[in-house]
Amino acid sequence: MRVFRIREGAKVPKRAHAADAGMDLFYCPAKEHALYGMDFCVHSNESKIIPTGIKVEVPYGYMLEIKNKSSVAAKQQLLVGACVVDSGYDGEVFVNLHNVGAATRIIQPGQKIAQAVMIPVVPCEVEEVTEDSLNENSARGDGSLGSTGDK
Repeated sequence: MRVFRIREGAKVPKRAHAADAGMDLFYCPAKEHALYGMDFCVHSNESKIIPTGIKVEVPYGYMLEIKNKSSVAAKQQLLVGACVVDSGYDGEVFVNLHNVGAATRIIQPGQKIAQAVMIPVVPCEVEEVTEDSLNENSARGDGSLGSTGDK
């Protein structure tokens, strides 16, 4: 994956260990942001779009999925919202963080905020059919949450 730092202070994504699936992403304040170079506050029950200061070139046939960093989620109650970077996207990478905790969380420039995982995309055709033709060979049927007896 090729990475371009669009701002001074931006960090290239990196794995903490060679065998890690995810690459750490870091907060990098935008110059046009009123708080450039300063901490970023995410209040309780609030969502914020956090800039990383990087652009990435995701290879065709892949996507970059931005996921929770377990330590950030467990210790700070900051969870990643839906974040997919498609191979055709060429803008800055942002992380959608939700504070599900009771306390305001402070994010400092250069702090790890999430992780990115490169995932192959399986192309498929979409075919509209009738409901009767769906899952013709399924023993499960239309049972949903809890239908297998899980408690």
